[in-house]
Amino acid sequence: MLANMASSLILSKNKRITTTLAKAKALRTYVEPLITRSKEDSTHSRRLVFSYLQSKEAVTELFREVATKVAQRPGGYVRILKTGFRKGDNADMCLVELVDYNENMLAEKQDKKVKTTRRSRGTKKATDTIDAVEVKVTKKKKTETPEVEEQPKVDDAKEETSGEGNKE
Repeated sequence: MLANMASSLILSKNKRITTTLAKAKALRTYVEPLITRSKEDSTHSRRLVFSYLQSKEAVTELFREVATKVAQRPGGYVRILKTGFRKGDNADMCLVELVDYNENMLAEKQDKKVKTTRRSRGTKKATDTIDAVEVKVTKKKKTETPEVEEQPKVDDAKEETSGEGNKE
């Protein structure tokens, strides 16, 4: 079953299939080592991948197209996106796709990179620094004022010395 699902994923036009979440997680652990193996194009690695997939078309597609597209990626070739629940048995459904083949998400990633800017410390206005200095000065004034200690009342002092407080 996993070999058939992996072949379907590799041979599909958009490089994505729809399946249940449990099958998708099992498929990810099955396919990712095969994609890693396909980065090195040798007879030995082709034979090992063929022993898993049992499909010549899937092996050639994997080594020609997929391996060249994911050559720079260190891992994480498969993305699982949850889509909801199946109507008949309420199974958790998801979409399994190869990461570098989703043009929509790649375009969003590039847009985010363009929009981000870094703030530097030297762009503060002069009024901001003046306000900050005034705040510091007011804080110092508050802490420098000596606090007045409260002196005990005369009645409290008599009770303490006489020792007649709370006799019950």
